[in-house]
Amino acid sequence: MNEKKTLLYVDDEPINLKLFALNFKNKFNVLTAESGAEGYELLKKNPQTSVVISDMKMPGMNGIEFIRLAKKDFPEISYFILTGFDITEEIADALNERLIHKYFRKPFNMKEIESSILEILN
Repeated sequence: MNEKKTLLYVDDEPINLKLFALNFKNKFNVLTAESGAEGYELLKKNPQTSVVISDMKMPGMNGIEFIRLAKKDFPEISYFILTGFDITEEIADALNERLIHKYFRKPFNMKEIESSILEILN
């Protein structure tokens, strides 16, 4: 059996972190963080992480700012953004410059997220 890939999910809503972890814990090794800063620290401790999914709107640093920071040090990770809103210019720019692979709308569509992750990992 191959080892589970590590997935980091960053969101300032604890309930979303729980839901996400519950949904994916059988398929992935799920790490969760409540802020971009915490997410960044977790990446430093878990450089083998394959995928990062971040909420867009968070206090302190938003999802794109966090991903921009993380990608400098961890360029081989695949990044995704989650947003409760329509696509913004910032998200569009991040897609165009290939900072992120794609964005997901909230509420989560677990199937869409899972298939996008598997697509990247295979």
